[in-house]
Amino acid sequence: MAQTPHRRSATSSSSSQSAATRDGALERYFGIRRYGSSLRTELLAGLATFLAAMYIIVVNPTILSDAGIPFSAGLSATVLISFLSSLAMGLYARNPILVAPGMGMNALFAYTLVQGAGLPWQVALGCVFWSGVLFALLAFFNVRKAIVEAIPDSLRYGITCGIGLFITFIGFKNAGFVVDDPATLVSLGTLDPALITFIVGMLLTAILVTLGVNGALVLGIVITTLVAIPMGRLWGADVVVAWSGLAAWPDFSVMWQVDLWGALKVVYWPFIFVMLFTNFFDALSCFLALSEAADLKDENGQPRNLKRSMTVDAFASMIAAPLGTSAAQTFIESGVGVAQGGRTGIVGVVCGLLFLPFLFLSPLLSLVPAIATAPALVMVGVFMLAPVGRIEWQKMDQAFPAFLAIIVMPLTYSITLGIAFAFLSFVAIKLCTGRLREIKPAMWVTAVLCAIMLVTTQ
Repeated sequence: MAQTPHRRSATSSSSSQSAATRDGALERYFGIRRYGSSLRTELLAGLATFLAAMYIIVVNPTILSDAGIPFSAGLSATVLISFLSSLAMGLYARNPILVAPGMGMNALFAYTLVQGAGLPWQVALGCVFWSGVLFALLAFFNVRKAIVEAIPDSLRYGITCGIGLFITFIGFKNAGFVVDDPATLVSLGTLDPALITFIVGMLLTAILVTLGVNGALVLGIVITTLVAIPMGRLWGADVVVAWSGLAAWPDFSVMWQVDLWGALKVVYWPFIFVMLFTNFFDALSCFLALSEAADLKDENGQPRNLKRSMTVDAFASMIAAPLGTSAAQTFIESGVGVAQGGRTGIVGVVCGLLFLPFLFLSPLLSLVPAIATAPALVMVGVFMLAPVGRIEWQKMDQAFPAFLAIIVMPLTYSITLGIAFAFLSFVAIKLCTGRLREIKPAMWVTAVLCAIMLVTTQ
């Protein structure tokens, strides 16, 4: 018995040495203390980022279902790509960033390519894949500087805002808040129990976001779903939340259904370019914003591991298509984890691992009706309108193209048309006012592609 304390001490010492070895390995690989963080802070930051972004697990399959992809298959693809790409961002790029199917990219896929242009969803997935290939080439040859210098900031801000308004419009449409009207084109829907439930859910979600509650969008979805449960039974509403089980095996029915060669038709090239443009600049803008917010910079003052991070985004776009979803990209909600003190790739690893259990919860998540996810879409639109104040409205050659991007997207129900008219108007104004030197070669190429797209798709 006298030796027991000694044995315990030896065991305790062994455990401490093991923990020290583990922590030392993490420190050497991620540089936790070097960036002024701790393992506990990184883990909590990963959890906070996941809570802020997990709404995509439900919202993305909902949008993909409008393109003909079954909800359960879209959910499996969403979870898989989020797991793999967030893990890659953490382990390879070592940045505190979550990667998942992007809002805006999924809308472009479902409502512009499939519903608007009439592409089969298999061909649209092919466009996603080839845009990812081009993205990978841009990342590999590190040509981002030339591309960034060619596109004026005001245009990028306008496109971001336009996509935000478009996503908000989709949310209003899915909830029945905006409906067709033969006299005015659109009008407010009937204030029935379903629409009132949506309005309550939207206001509640906005309040939770205002209070800074972690996972506010997810909580809004959950609470709105709970409120909607008695709707079809007590009020006779169309929306009925029906229990179909807790868990099920993943649905991989759309995996490898991508039409790679069909997407290479010349008529689809403009769509591939638009997806490349949107994905590339969303990723780059997000990296720049996060690097400024968290001082994630290298010795030259540039965003840390930018080339590797962009490579991960390109990888995520390419593998998203075979899995059966629109392109994955850097999530601006990663800023939530950064605000919690996250500074290393551990945040990305934690986010990726937290996605994995939801691969088996499609029956539970399919309970969520459209009126419950619609508030999240509206709030995403609010977030994406943030750059509107950075547009130089006093300079009409900058303001007008940006304005067209903002207004044309929701009014024509097309992200592609908004980008096309914005680019063409920018080139036309510069050309007609004698400012040819302000048009970079990449802008000329873009304008030509946009013109070809307008002629071939109308």
